[in-house]
Amino acid sequence: MAPLTAPARHNLPRPGTSFVGRERDLSDLLRLLGSSRSVTLCGADGIGKTRLALRVAEQSTVSFPDGVWMADLTDVRTTLEVHARIAHAVGVVEEPGLPLADTVTEALRDRRLLLVLDSCEHIADEVAEVGEALLAECPAVSVLLTSELPVRLAGGTVWRVPPMALPVAARNAPPPDPADAESVRLFLDRARARDPRFTSSETELETVATLCDLAGGVPLGIEVLGARAPDEGIGALTEGLRSHLASPALQPGPGQAVSRSQVLPLVLDFVYRSLPGPEQVLLRRLSVFRGWDLELAEQVCADEDLPESNVLDLLTCLLDRALITVTGEFEGRVRYRLPEAVRQFAQERLISAGEGEAFQDRLLVRMLHLVEDLGQKLESSRSMPWSERDSGRQRVIAEYDTLRSLLRWSHQRGAAEPGLRLCVSLVAHWVSHNSYSEGAHWMDRLLALEETAKAPSRARALVARAQLARVRRDHALARSTGEEGLRLCREAGDDVFVRTCLNLLALVEVRDRRPDLASVRVEEALRLCREAGDLWGEAIALGTRASLVAQQGDYPAADHHYNAALTLLRGIDHRWGVGVVLIGQARAAEANGDLMTADRCYREALDTQRLISATSEEARCLAGIGRVAHAQGSVGQAYDYLSEGLLLSHGSGQRAEAARTLVSLARAAFGSGLREPACRLAGAAMAARAQVGLPVHGAPWPFLDVERVRRRRRHLVGWWEQGYVLGLSEAVREAERLAEEGRRPSSPPSPRPGSRRGRGAKGGDRGGRTARPCPESTDPRQILTRRELEIAQLVSTGRSNPEIARDLFITPSTAARHVANINRKMGFHSRTQITAWIERHRTA
Repeated sequence: MAPLTAPARHNLPRPGTSFVGRERDLSDLLRLLGSSRSVTLCGADGIGKTRLALRVAEQSTVSFPDGVWMADLTDVRTTLEVHARIAHAVGVVEEPGLPLADTVTEALRDRRLLLVLDSCEHIADEVAEVGEALLAECPAVSVLLTSELPVRLAGGTVWRVPPMALPVAARNAPPPDPADAESVRLFLDRARARDPRFTSSETELETVATLCDLAGGVPLGIEVLGARAPDEGIGALTEGLRSHLASPALQPGPGQAVSRSQVLPLVLDFVYRSLPGPEQVLLRRLSVFRGWDLELAEQVCADEDLPESNVLDLLTCLLDRALITVTGEFEGRVRYRLPEAVRQFAQERLISAGEGEAFQDRLLVRMLHLVEDLGQKLESSRSMPWSERDSGRQRVIAEYDTLRSLLRWSHQRGAAEPGLRLCVSLVAHWVSHNSYSEGAHWMDRLLALEETAKAPSRARALVARAQLARVRRDHALARSTGEEGLRLCREAGDDVFVRTCLNLLALVEVRDRRPDLASVRVEEALRLCREAGDLWGEAIALGTRASLVAQQGDYPAADHHYNAALTLLRGIDHRWGVGVVLIGQARAAEANGDLMTADRCYREALDTQRLISATSEEARCLAGIGRVAHAQGSVGQAYDYLSEGLLLSHGSGQRAEAARTLVSLARAAFGSGLREPACRLAGAAMAARAQVGLPVHGAPWPFLDVERVRRRRRHLVGWWEQGYVLGLSEAVREAERLAEEGRRPSSPPSPRPGSRRGRGAKGGDRGGRTARPCPESTDPRQILTRRELEIAQLVSTGRSNPEIARDLFITPSTAARHVANINRKMGFHSRTQITAWIERHRTA
């Protein structure tokens, strides 16, 4: 049975504590968000802007079918970084060679979603620029911002978050019950979270109200005071805070009161002064992190004054005092974070204690070790389980906010060498996560520093920068920077990066179709890798050599080199490398008409890309399987894989791949007699190609020579031109409808002329070879998962993928993936076969 409510589509962090109060604010904001596309929650630090925004976002998921997505902008300083955080939040993958801002805008143009941008005060102008562009270009996108200062967007609303309400006496009414005030409720909730046995009398409740008033009604201040109450007692806590605030050293001037915006640091100072010495030391040292686990805290914060064995107990004490929060787990380790206001306070104390630079340096050393271990594992020729090799990559993801802060700190200090070392090792992360522009941004800033000319890592950094230029398809920069890096690495005797750079430059020459230069580079790289026993580098060189000879038309030799590369990579269990090489081999086989090899390679590569969560490559594999299925005559299977690949590439913002898949769907539809929609998709694909600067063809490509009768040809051109003016999102929706129509039983089309079927290729349900029969005795319940059985039953009732998605509250791409998995598992090639199988066993 389908769930009663749809699973929320969001990336909102799970709060570590309950949400208390703010009922009226929440209700008003939900109504306001329904009428205004831009709302800014404005207020002092610690007033609860982020927590209120998260609560509003959680309760708004039903209003935004494309999800609610949060981007934390705490450490952001540039417009590029704003776009990078938004892209990461909504699952948009950077398009090589195109501005990230354009990719994000195009990907969100037709989506109905809520974007939560947190902590915008320090980059108000940049956020306003990005927000205005999104609101203007994406009519269904709404934006919820948090900022200490107002960020005004056109037609937007600024909502000033008030302090938490205190007990208020009404005229001619009995005294209010303090327990009903939201500030008192929050205090008691946090006190009971610390000690479930905590209770308070009516008199003490009055004192709690006074204490909350002294804290200015600021939620963070109330929380940390509430966490102290079980130990210190309400009365003593109130008197202590009152005395602290009355201290002459803290008064702003004669006769002046402390404002609410200034009271939180004073409350934190009061709490900090009451901490035991070791807790004070650990709290201020933790301010160097943007997130951490116990092991990291022990490695960075411990010294002779703070023994490593004490760190766990001290962390637990600070957690009990609500000064740190738990954010989740990674590899079985609890992850912690300081609330930003507490982190800034603790950082000031760290600097005052004269420990600021020392502990930033200790953190930098530890992070350098972590990211360099990532690089060594990813490029190691030692055989190791992929889980071990991949653990470094996952750890970098977990620590990436801290790594970003260290890159900024290195740049601000002018410390080129450590900054460049970080960048060199992070290139693998930036490439595998398609964060090319962000990586280039940091490398360019660090390479421009005055100290860089003398930095020992400059040669390696130039090679790393060339790698980013290559994946961004800036081949001129990749070549010039790479050649300079190669020269410096040769002079320094850095053999590892000489081999890396030769492989890089060889691939650039292949992409630029300069076979002579490519051959020189790749042969030298291959020789040096073999001499050094560098299996990873040798495999990359073999893959490049395979691409080169395939480009020259020698497909048997290309296949031989690809297989040799795969043998090396499988021997060391390098899944990422295997996936990259398989896609290259699949494309070469497809171009040569070897459909059996292409299908096998695409399918194996698909499994690998799903394992490493490479969305854009997964979409390419799905589309490749679909193209091969169509060439083999398996039209139903072609529609399944092509439509899933199209949804995935479009959802991740990959316009070029989406256009290519649209053309493949158009070919399948045209062959099934669906000429009008096929031409419309082809026209829309050309418009998408033109948008990203790729070569385009005239109407009615790719059906230029299929119709000689002038009148009928005019129809093709007219339909094609109609498609050219469609937006990409509308074309994708039309493609989904077309795929559903194309799956219906029809007369079998003829195989594509000139296609060479590989030996043993699977036939289809429309004019191809008969699919592998499914034994009648196989009960669907014995072979399908629960979800697959549910979807198979819905397929048997004639429901389309979008209809299944609505029934089960999943995405259409997920529904399409399950249908494709059922076909693959059973050897089917159409929904008709699934229906017949389900009906047969339902009758039985």
